[in-house]
Parts: sequence; structure tokens; C-alpha cells
Amino acid sequence: MKTLTVTRYVRPLREGGSLPAIVEASDDGQYVMKFRGAGQGRKALVAEVIAGELGRALGLPVPVLAFLELDAKFGLNEPHQEIRDLLNASTGLNMGLDYLPGSITFDPLVPGHLTAELASQVVLFDALILNVDRTPKNPNLLTWHHKLWLIDHGASLYFHHGWGDPDASAKSPFPAIAQHVLLPFASALRDVKLKLTRPQLEAIVALVPDAWLEGEPGFGSPAAVREAYVRFFELRLAHHHVFLEEALRARAQLV
Repeated sequence: MKTLTVTRYVRPLREGGSLPAIVEASDDGQYVMKFRGAGQGRKALVAEVIAGELGRALGLPVPVLAFLELDAKFGLNEPHQEIRDLLNASTGLNMGLDYLPGSITFDPLVPGHLTAELASQVVLFDALILNVDRTPKNPNLLTWHHKLWLIDHGASLYFHHGWGDPDASAKSPFPAIAQHVLLPFASALRDVKLKLTRPQLEAIVALVPDAWLEGEPGFGSPAAVREAYVRFFELRLAHHHVFLEEALRARAQLV
């Protein structure tokens, strides 16, 4: 992932609960910026990086991710108190997704170019990452240039907000999959292959900045936290059949 500098704050995206914004960066591109100082904090950014890059490694359509460096000057003249506080709390490294201008929210009543294969891949990917936020009410899917795009993975990996017993989470059937917006279209679940090697997992988790992992209760170093994420995904992939069967069971109740 590249690291860029924010050059202009364009506008907030009010539809996002964490008040993301469209910004311009030093590569002259525009990004949807997710702020470290938002209510969900750095854990949401960790989830965005890991889940987003896992999705890309699996061949899913996730916009390009980038780290975004925010200068303190952006909070100085912002007239809106809520946005000013957010900017001031987020000075330093944040993250963003490539902005898809003209994209529209996916409508399950107008599936368009969605295929059973892609729907099935997305359903099992979200089961893998424990993503509770791909529902009909909040699909976090965009249609852009006649193609489906996956966005907003900050609510995934919810176990890391307290860690507790990550092995239990790794072996979970993930009943929340029954609420997945694409489940009705996912008729090829048994054909999906979730293949990720340990080197791939290590490389993706290594992208997370040390500063976002430091001071994690129960861990002595960022390296120890990274190893815990890798272990989680190795165990989750080994128990792929558990959440596959849950998805099949949930879908059978729909059709």
C-alpha cells in the first residue's frame, strides 16, 4: 500500500456513521478517507486494511487502499465543530479507499451484472472476516461502471475490540450471515475456494502500521498482535466448512 499526503479536504460523507470524507491526495487522486479519530478508533482502520487486502488477494473487487497522512493545518480553519474535532483527533496516519465518482449504492431489487459466483464469493468472504455490515439496510456495496465494488469493512474482525477468545471466534459458524444482502443470489457457495497461504496472511497483516497495534492489552508488541491475526485466519480457514454449512443452512431457509 502506498502512503500519500492529504492535500485538500473536499467534503464530508454524511451517510457514514464515522463521518468519512472525500479528500484529494498528493498523487492528484481522490479518496474516501477513514479517520483514526472517529468513534470506532484505530481498530476500524486495522479491519479496513486487513479485510480490504484479503478481499483483493482473493480476487474480489475492493477499491485500492492507501495510507493518508493528515497535517494538523486542516483542523485550524474548519468552521464545523464536529469536523474540526475529527480532523484534530486524526492528525497523522489514516487510511483511504479510491473514490469511485458516480457510483451508486447496490440495489438488491436491481442486481444488474451480479452473478451467482460473485455473490457466493462475497458471502463466504464476509463470513471469513466476520463482517456483520453487509445487510439489506446497509449493503456497503457500490455499483460503478456496471461492476460491483466492496467497501467499508471497519465492522469486521469484531473480536479484536476485546480479543477474549479469538479461537472461539475463528471456529464460529457466524449466524449473522443469514442477514447478508447477497445471500439470496449466492447459489454457488459450494464452489467457492478461499485459498490464502500463511505468507500471504503475514504480508497483509504486516501492512498494518505499528502505531495502530501498540499498547494492545494482553500483547507485548505489535509483532505479537500480528501473529494473533495470522493465527485467527489460519484457524478460520481450517474451519471453512463450519461457516459454509451455516451459510447453506441460512440460504435454504430463504428459497
